[in-house]
Order: sequence, then structure tokens, then C-alpha cells
Amino acid sequence: CINTGGEKVFPEEVEEMLKLHDHVADAVCVGIPDERFGEVICAVIESPADVSASAFDHAGVLLAVSSRLAKYKTPRHIVLVDSIGRSPAGKVDYKHLTAIAKARLNP
Repeated sequence: CINTGGEKVFPEEVEEMLKLHDHVADAVCVGIPDERFGEVICAVIESPADVSASAFDHAGVLLAVSSRLAKYKTPRHIVLVDSIGRSPAGKVDYKHLTAIAKARLNP
């Protein structure tokens, strides 16, 4: 659960909305520390092989989520990765992806 501005957000709910977009092959949401909100939602996204980073539709992805969920559930940041890196059982290393997101957002 990500606590952003006092609101609790279940990452799986946001991830499912992200995966509905054509530019998203897989997605994971992580909480990134934020001075004002405590945490903000960061979407770590693996795009399909035929969508380059320069062609990725950031605004369209965020609009698709915000049109289906409350505004506070919309990710504040998007980080693109080559692979989410799920285990054979489909598990995600949230700690690793959080570290990647933090490093890319705060170089």
C-alpha cells in the first residue's frame, strides 16, 4: 500500500489500469519519498518491443489512468525499464524497482 497525502493506494489497482494502454507491456507501481505528500506513486513501465522510449506516450498513459481512477491514484512519475524482471512465478522485486526509480528520478 502506498500512502500519498494521507490517501491509501493499492499499487495493483493502478498497475491494472496502466496495463490497459497499448504502450504498456507490464507495469509496477512503487512509492517514492516526497517532502509534501510523504510518498508519491511512480509507475515503472516496460513498454512493448515495438515502442521506443522516444515514442512512448507519457501523457496518454497518465490520461488513461486518470480517466478511470481518482486523481490521487494517478502516478506522478513514469520510469521506463527494459524489463520488469518478474520471476518465473510472476513475482516482482519491488525493492529493486524502487531503487531503480529513485536513482533515475534523483540522479
